[in-house]
Amino acid sequence: MHPLATELNHIIRSGNPHILEMLSDLGRNLFFPKGILSQSAEAKQKAKHINATIGIALENGRTMQLDSVMKLLGDISAADALTYAPSFGLLALREVWQAGLFEKNRSLAGKSISLPVVTSGITHAVSTFAELWLDPGDTVVLPDLFWGNYNLILALRRGARLVHFPFFTPEGGFNHTAFEDSVARTAAENGKVSVVLNFPNNPTGYTITAREAERIAAFLSATAEKGANVVAAFDDAYFGLFYGDEPIRESLFARLCSAHPRLMAVKLDGATKENFAWGLRVGFITYGTCISGDSRPVFEALEKKTAGAIRGCISNASHLSQTILLRSLQAPEYPSEKQAKTRILQQRAQRVKAVLEDPKYQAAWTPYPFNSGYFMCLRLKTVDAETLRCHLLDRYGVGLIAVDAHNLRVAFSCLEERDVAELFDTVLKAVKDLERPAG
Repeated sequence: MHPLATELNHIIRSGNPHILEMLSDLGRNLFFPKGILSQSAEAKQKAKHINATIGIALENGRTMQLDSVMKLLGDISAADALTYAPSFGLLALREVWQAGLFEKNRSLAGKSISLPVVTSGITHAVSTFAELWLDPGDTVVLPDLFWGNYNLILALRRGARLVHFPFFTPEGGFNHTAFEDSVARTAAENGKVSVVLNFPNNPTGYTITAREAERIAAFLSATAEKGANVVAAFDDAYFGLFYGDEPIRESLFARLCSAHPRLMAVKLDGATKENFAWGLRVGFITYGTCISGDSRPVFEALEKKTAGAIRGCISNASHLSQTILLRSLQAPEYPSEKQAKTRILQQRAQRVKAVLEDPKYQAAWTPYPFNSGYFMCLRLKTVDAETLRCHLLDRYGVGLIAVDAHNLRVAFSCLEERDVAELFDTVLKAVKDLERPAG
């Protein structure tokens, strides 16, 4: 093991030895290299005469640039756009995002969490989480209605075993019994259980209620109290896009980040959907757990391991994207802009709910509960989802996503309100086409 990894592990062990048990073998071996990076940082402070350490090109003491690039960047300087960002991310952005977490999650008040580490989108955050916390063969519990990319990231790339539980009860709420059975069984078999929960959920658009959140948090805490190590990751990609009074207004991370020494809470979020900035590819990883004594050195050690994983993969996330996001977050108009866009999505969701109340659809499908995010799902009663998807494309020029054989996903986020009724009427027409006997 590299001496730097050994040093980080010693710091972590002194604050909470269970963290080392929960880290993957790769996670325990990760470190943030000094080498060129630390030498360049030292030279930046002391090499006042000539500095020949930086792996970029300079011209007349400034960042070399192409006018054809710079003319597209407005008042953003080359130094804030074209140079490498730290593997940890821009410090100012990390601090602003952390402050936002405390503002948006009341249960974080008075608790200690890590500084978020910047990733290249939330997909990269999920992948980096998997590298640090999952070994091949580890079991991950997640709903049967889930983002399909977890298969590639968690199962294929990391070799984890995915155990799915039915997301909803027949009545329509979160299926606590199925979730708790899966978690308890995995914890008993392995002594460690990893959970990935995504609210607002993709593909269903459902966010749990406050009462459901309390029960999930209590059960995971109790599982840790019984002696199992619990790694609870919360994919909050659509955070803040809550409609109506039903969904909880904070992440489960806030309730579990200091719940028990054997419980590591990991928040995966970013600007992708939450700030309507999909192509900027700026995500974050934040950690929370119980630590004896000063929590800062332990969290810094985890941040260094995370930055080491990023350094060994993509080096760093886009400096330009981070600069744009930071300026947006600091802009005085930012809160009102975000509220206005969220209101538009809420109106679309409400229109979908109103249209689907028409009894003419009841024989064709049942909509799953939805109260947030970008999506809603239909559970089809009479036809195969993939067959229907292809028929809608070929016959009507309508595109939807077949989640599996029974479920069809509708992204109301990209629907204008005026098109909602036409969409579902067309889907119903296509269902009837397929139900009609051939010939």
